[in-house]
Amino acid sequence: MPTNSGLIGDEILHPNEVIEISNITQTEIIIYSPTPSLNTGRAIIICPGGAYAGLAITPQGYDFAEWLSSIGIMAIVLKYRMPNANKEIPLDDVKEAIRYVRRNSKTLNLDDNKIGIAGFSAGGHLAALVSTLSSKNGMEYRPDFSILFYPVITMNSNTQINTRENLLGNQPSIEDIEAFSCENQVSVNTPRTLILTSNDDTIVSPINSIMYYEALRNNGIDSSLFIFPQGDHGWGIKGVNMFGNKFQYIEQAKDLITNWIMNLTEAK
Repeated sequence: MPTNSGLIGDEILHPNEVIEISNITQTEIIIYSPTPSLNTGRAIIICPGGAYAGLAITPQGYDFAEWLSSIGIMAIVLKYRMPNANKEIPLDDVKEAIRYVRRNSKTLNLDDNKIGIAGFSAGGHLAALVSTLSSKNGMEYRPDFSILFYPVITMNSNTQINTRENLLGNQPSIEDIEAFSCENQVSVNTPRTLILTSNDDTIVSPINSIMYYEALRNNGIDSSLFIFPQGDHGWGIKGVNMFGNKFQYIEQAKDLITNWIMNLTEAK
């Protein structure tokens, strides 16, 4: 059963729309705990996508969390605030979520070396951002591993333009483009990463995933990249994408995710 921690933002729930929650002014985390007999001691903080305009929180949050808890992993859905002209706000929220889970790991019956992050689309950008910047500027916020679904990675020419504009504005500086392009921020301390995307993605080019994988590989980070031939954008763990079409490889994706997580050993 999920439990709530934090303050509740404004919710507008429309199950058939891509963005289900907008105008988020207060941060909240929703914790899905596995049954004690299944608990593996692992936890994943989940960042849903929504182009930094809102959150597709059911398919890219709650559904994924329910599945993770069913395989013994504590799942924490992060309802993070939108930038609203302040590019640091989402990053501040995810850092605080990581710190909260790590500081309370004993109470939550977690192994504090197995606290990871997952992100979808723009949430994948946020997950990659905290994975890279925290590895350089404060290991307290560094997740132990990352799982990225069809992530926005770069703020350069291959970016998803709505995501960039909502985060950095219509005329971002060269400095901001560099700083928020995750492929430029990878270091030897960036956590191991699993990336999943689709070759036919019409919203976020899979080039983003390839760029991040190459940066990880060039820095010696243990990483895996899977590009499915079909799926387009926004598919969730129930196998339906943002256009209402079936993602044919969902069972293979679930097996990949499960095996990858369960084979993780102590943090690098």
